[in-house]
Amino acid sequence: MTGRVFAITGGFGVLGQAVSRAALASGATVALIDAAPARQGAPDGALALGGVDLTSAEAATEAFREIVDRLGRLDVLVNVAGGFVWQTLADGDPAQWERLYRLNTLTCANASRAALPHLLKSKAGRIVSVGANGAVKAAAGMGAYAASKAGVHRLTESLAEETKGRITVNAVLPSIIDTPTNRAEMPDADFGAWVTADEVAQAILWLGSEQASGVTGALLPVLGRV
Repeated sequence: MTGRVFAITGGFGVLGQAVSRAALASGATVALIDAAPARQGAPDGALALGGVDLTSAEAATEAFREIVDRLGRLDVLVNVAGGFVWQTLADGDPAQWERLYRLNTLTCANASRAALPHLLKSKAGRIVSVGANGAVKAAAGMGAYAASKAGVHRLTESLAEETKGRITVNAVLPSIIDTPTNRAEMPDADFGAWVTADEVAQAILWLGSEQASGVTGALLPVLGRV
């Protein structure tokens, strides 16, 4: 990965940090983009852009312009930014449907659009997005979340066709990721069956590598032991 520049959205969260650590350890240069304040959860050695609202196309464009101005290039975009809520349709808040669309689908679209002109200049441009195994077949209470992540899946497939032969566009589909928040919300679950953030990060890193040049439009399950 030496010489490759990664931009990771949602970079201050658990999975974003895991991806940034793996990329830095492999020799890559890393820029993190997050809505949270700058340097919150950012590892040493990474460029941290905080307070960026990726639901705004203009803010996304400016963030990627700054990354390229400061780091000189962009080779890999990793779309981690997103959100989750569990609610039934009958009893849930209708506003959550729009909220999750904006957090999951729109941030992915805006970041990908803003990154494209820069990625197309790379010899091995990559987009890797985080979808969800729960969007393949949605369970009860997962309607809004699964619909928004299914949008990420379809965007991945469509953009892969648009850019075929120039860059690759793929997504990983994790099961439940072992995070402190998920443990707190599901205290009786078998944590050992869940996929770890580091395991998801390694799958992302491979899809972002030059070795994955023959893979595009793929939705890769990363399920751990579920």
